[in-house]
Amino acid sequence: MTDEDHDETTTSAPYQRDDRDLWEGPQDGPKAIKLIQGYVWHPREQELALDESLSTELEDDVHVLVDAMPQAPFTFFENGTMSATQQVYQLTVVAIVNPGEDPARLLTGVAERLQEALDKTPPEVGWQLMDDLREVG
Repeated sequence: MTDEDHDETTTSAPYQRDDRDLWEGPQDGPKAIKLIQGYVWHPREQELALDESLSTELEDDVHVLVDAMPQAPFTFFENGTMSATQQVYQLTVVAIVNPGEDPARLLTGVAERLQEALDKTPPEVGWQLMDDLREVG
């Protein structure tokens, strides 16, 4: 091979952009924030579809997500009831929050509307919910 046949190429590419946007997404756009996270349950023999009746939009860009679980992540409830006798759902309230908006300011109003929806369920339905305020991701 002669010097004329040797193609001089560089092995490194020049830095042209910040690739973090490829896996993190733009940092200046709206973000999904969990406002409330917890569990809702009812006796297995009770024919309820809480995942359908509670999944809703509480207000613009605030959504209640209810997912039926095959079993609870615990064996007993505080009152001694075995979790195997209950249909348990994971409940998550997610808000799409714009930059500069404080998601904690949404929490009180959203919690009140969620409480109203839960109060309309049959008396056998139980729930345990906590504020979360973490970014979904």
